[in-house]
Parts: sequence; structure tokens; C-alpha cells
Amino acid sequence: MAFRLGTPLLFTLSICLPCLAKQPHPATPPPATASAAAPAPAQLPLDDLRVFTKAFENIRTHYVKDISDTKLLEYAMKGMLSELDPHSAYLDSSSLEDLQNHTSGEFGGLGIEVGQEDGLIKVVSPIDDTPASRAGIEAGDLIIKIDDLAVKGISVEDAIEKMRGAKGSKVVLSILRKKQDKPLVMTLVRDIIKVRSVRYEVIDKDYAYIRLSQFQVKTGDDLVAAIAKLQQENHLKGAVLDLRNNPGGVLQASVAVADAFMDGGLVVYTEGRLAQSNEKFYAQPKDLLNGLPLVVLINDGSASASEIVAGALQDAKRAVVMGTRSFGKGSVQTVIPLAETKAMKLTTALYFTPKGRSIQAQGIEPDVVVERAKITALESRGTMSEAELGGHLANGTGAEEVKSDARRKEGEAAKNGLLQKDNQLFEAINLLKGLNILKQG
Repeated sequence: MAFRLGTPLLFTLSICLPCLAKQPHPATPPPATASAAAPAPAQLPLDDLRVFTKAFENIRTHYVKDISDTKLLEYAMKGMLSELDPHSAYLDSSSLEDLQNHTSGEFGGLGIEVGQEDGLIKVVSPIDDTPASRAGIEAGDLIIKIDDLAVKGISVEDAIEKMRGAKGSKVVLSILRKKQDKPLVMTLVRDIIKVRSVRYEVIDKDYAYIRLSQFQVKTGDDLVAAIAKLQQENHLKGAVLDLRNNPGGVLQASVAVADAFMDGGLVVYTEGRLAQSNEKFYAQPKDLLNGLPLVVLINDGSASASEIVAGALQDAKRAVVMGTRSFGKGSVQTVIPLAETKAMKLTTALYFTPKGRSIQAQGIEPDVVVERAKITALESRGTMSEAELGGHLANGTGAEEVKSDARRKEGEAAKNGLLQKDNQLFEAINLLKGLNILKQG
């Protein structure tokens, strides 16, 4: 049995599920056995194997410390997989447990998704409402020290192990951030991370805001339920799907999410060396929003499954993608058990958007680029309006007059609302309003 992954994270498990809400794609066939699935093995390089055994024997007998044969073989497997690409890895029992806990949405730690870059630990994204996000850690930050340990050259697994700990215990991270002259030193308190993958609310009365923090096993079902509740309680005119700083997760969950907004069609396809790696995933007919305008927000912390959704909706012309270019992780990993408590995570395929775009190392380019910014609304130029001039004419239709104090209140609402808190979301809502105006016209 093997598990499919659609995430850049060492410790996020993405499993193949037998079914999803609305059955958005055919069930994935179980991987064939090694003898049936793999091509005929090439002749083993005997000379290279002799070199390996000689190195193994020299380490056993001459290394300054005694290391068991089991540990040395484990190191060899770690080395083989880590040299392939940033996402292939050997999983011991602890790493495998982390993967399973992470996918279920509950795990211990800081709530920080990480990868590796130039020997340092790079933040892919902090998870919403966790110690990492509350401390202000950002996507793209480079962790250079964990407590007193310099991380240069250590594996991602070792870094994750160092950041784990009991709830309530503290860890100090030293971080390099772009445009910062000196490292930032942050003290974080570990916690039990319970990730709620789907959150939603209504903005400006008629516009749904749906935030996906991860793609977990039940994300598709949770999204369908959220949309049903939003429609039941509101007369919606459009929706924003926020995938910013969403690092990915379950591949099939991304298909279910795209399926909720598409009226059939191809969502994503994968290509690899083996036949079972070549798959196509489709949405079923029935767009749950019935064609209402949709804006998808992405940024450089949107990866993998997030990019599958954004790419599918963009190719289908179903949504306007807004924000900044995404992370660019376009490969699929399979978790292959090696023993009862050990496995390896191996990159087995690349995925492509419906129009054949590879996101690998490129990302999704938004239709409308909106950088994150802190914007302050300017004060109104005047202190009076026509309605306050003596002898002014009445409104020709009898509509209520708007005086300067009402205008000031409108300006204050803009300054204290989305414009200041989240300019990207503010622009997304404005775009939806514009699309509705054109639709009504």
C-alpha cells in the first residue's frame, strides 16, 4: 500500500482516499506490487557496490564512535533520498507519526511549514492561529538557529525534531528576513496545533470569504458544508477563496475543492515513469456557487495543492486569480512503507494544470498582481459638501442628502476596515463588486 502526497512539506501526509464528496474523480487504483509495477531492473553496478561495502566497513571499524549496522544503513537510506530532491525523504517512526498527525489536523509543535534552501531551513508558511503565526513568522523566512543550534547543513528532519517539544515549553528561533539587516530572534511557546482547514464569513453583507489553511482529509467535505451554510443564510453575490500561505496537503482534497466551484472538466493530471503515476482527475458537473463571481487569493506561501486549485480554476476561466506568484511546487510524492514503522517519501510524478502547465519551480502567476501593502486612506480635501451650502437645490429624485459628516464616517470605515488590515482582500472584494455591476448591466 502506498500513500499519495501533494505537498512540499516533510511532515505533511497526503493519502489516497477511496472516496470524496461528489466523487470528483475516479478512485485511484492501488499501486501494483514492485515486481509488477517496476520496469525490469538494470544490472547492478557491482564495482560501485564494492566501493559502498568498503566505505561501510571502514566506518564500522575506524569511526571514532561505535555505530550499529542498523543505524549506518538508516543513514545510507537517508542520504540516498535526500540527494534526489527536496521532497524525497526517509521516514522513521517519529517522522511517519508526524505525517499522519499533520494530515488529521492535530499535532504538536509550532505550526510552521518548512523546507530547505542552501543548507538553511526555509519557512514555506506559518499555519493560521498557531505559535508561529502569532509570533509574526512569515513565508520566506530563513531559520539560522534553533535555540543554540546553528542549522546550516543539518537535515530538515533534525530541524523539525529540534523544534518539537512538550506543550508550554519554549524554543528560540533566529531568523533571517529579506530587507532586515540583523537576524530576528523570536521566542515561541510550543502548543498542540489543531488546524481548522476551512473558515468562512460574510463580508459587505453579500460576499463570502472562504479561507483554506491546509488541504486535509476532510477539507472537501468541510468546504461543501460551508458553502451550503453560506447560501442558506445569505443572498450571495460572489466569493473569495483565500489560499494565501496554504502549503498544500492531500492531493485528492485539492481536487474536491476545485470540484466545488467547477461545472465538470479536468482539474489536474499527473505524469511519472510508471503507468499508475499517469492519472487524470476530473470535477463532476454542478458548480455549487452556480457561476457566481469568484476570486482566488494566492501568494508565495501558496504551494502544491493550493496551486492545483488556483491553476484549475484559472485554466477553466472560473475565477480571477489575484495576489502574487505562488511557491512553485509541482511534484507529487508517494509514501511507500518499508517496514511496520518505517517508510520513504519518494517523488513519483509531476502534476500539470488542465492546459498542460507545469507549476514546478515556476508557480502560478496571478491574473491580477496585488502586493501585500499597508495602505492609509487620505483625508477628504474639503470640509463641506453641496448639501451644506445655503440655498442648495434639493435632490431631483427625493433621495436623502449626504453631508460631510457622513462622508467622514465612510472614510473612517475604509481606514479601519479591510483597506488597512488586508489590502489584497480589499481589492478582491472590490473586483467582485465590479463584476456584479457589469453582470447587472
